[in-house]
Amino acid sequence: MDVRDLGSRKRVAFNVSFALMIVALPTSTFYLQIAFLHHDAAVVLPGAGFWSRIAAPTAGSVGIFVSWVAFQALLAAALPGRRVHGVPLPDGTALAYRLNGLRAFAVTLALALLAVLAGWIPATILYDRLPELLTTANALVLLGCVWLLAFGRRQATPEERRRNWLEAYTVGACRNPRIGGFDLKFFCEARPGMILWVLVDLSFAAQQHTIHGSVSAAMIVVCFFQILYVADYFFFEDAILTTWDIKHEPFGFMLGWGCLVWVPFTYSLQPLYLVSHPAPLPGWALGLVVVLNALGFWIFRTSNLQKHRFRSDPKRKIWGDKPEYIKTDDGGRLLFSGWWGLSRHANYLGDWLMGLAWSLPCGFGRLLPYFYPLYFAILLIHRERRDARHCARKYGADWDAYTARVRFRIVPGLY
Repeated sequence: MDVRDLGSRKRVAFNVSFALMIVALPTSTFYLQIAFLHHDAAVVLPGAGFWSRIAAPTAGSVGIFVSWVAFQALLAAALPGRRVHGVPLPDGTALAYRLNGLRAFAVTLALALLAVLAGWIPATILYDRLPELLTTANALVLLGCVWLLAFGRRQATPEERRRNWLEAYTVGACRNPRIGGFDLKFFCEARPGMILWVLVDLSFAAQQHTIHGSVSAAMIVVCFFQILYVADYFFFEDAILTTWDIKHEPFGFMLGWGCLVWVPFTYSLQPLYLVSHPAPLPGWALGLVVVLNALGFWIFRTSNLQKHRFRSDPKRKIWGDKPEYIKTDDGGRLLFSGWWGLSRHANYLGDWLMGLAWSLPCGFGRLLPYFYPLYFAILLIHRERRDARHCARKYGADWDAYTARVRFRIVPGLY
């Protein structure tokens, strides 16, 4: 997308939407945190007193956040890992990546456990400092995106330099900003945010134990589901290189802030709610939630692996049969075997079902614990629509033939 290619009214509308996004998204994180911590996760109309609960950043919170990102960058640069190449760029070259995310995740968890057991830090430190950490993360990342804008402009292609400053800040100044061989987008996509998400979850579980003397079954299963999700992400880290974000998205506020702030502070809302709601989960309900998460995980992982392996070896069988696909005019392949013959993004369905399973242990007393699956449904539908427009432009008549063969977008038989 390039704002300069639009009419004047549309350009203004897009610029306004970018400005609103930069303000509204960080504000929403404050709203959610205050609602959960001070209003029992109720949907409330915020007034001056509500916003007065936004905590100021402290030297300690700045030190924690900066040290955290620097530590993860050190692990990414120093730990051994398999070197692979991403998908070819428009100029035919392919960037090299070091895959050591699972090692970084394991090292981080081991050091965090050691620090807690040795008494160097309390297990509840992230819960105790949650408000000031959110303010600090928002402020530092928003400022960091200014630096990213200036840095990315120097590495942008002539086409990318056509973006105005607001668009370049919000969407990204270039696709793959790098410091030497260190890829900023690949690093920020997962390392600091997703690993911090797990530590925040565990800190919430520790706080529940501190208050109530035990950790509820609901808290255990939600934390387990989310730890499994992150561990799986890093286990199949090479598959990230073929995702929409890495292949097509520029790197700016939307991805940078989303990964560094939105992920750790909103994906952990269910455990935050469970801190003060330790009511036992009936065995039958617990079993259904586990089955739902397992179903979502199976669909998500097997569908992603089918496409990833097909890209590596188009002759590899899918569900016991030779894969079927459309060979496009530009040499690409549009797969319609396995999950990809049932819908164009069955992986999105699996991802959403897992998100629903994370919220169900919170019960039905409040709406906001279901914020994640509600927001995620909107995000996935919007992402699928953007992907469809991109593919329609890229593949033309071949895309029409593919969509005629695979009618459903995400949910087979429904949507």
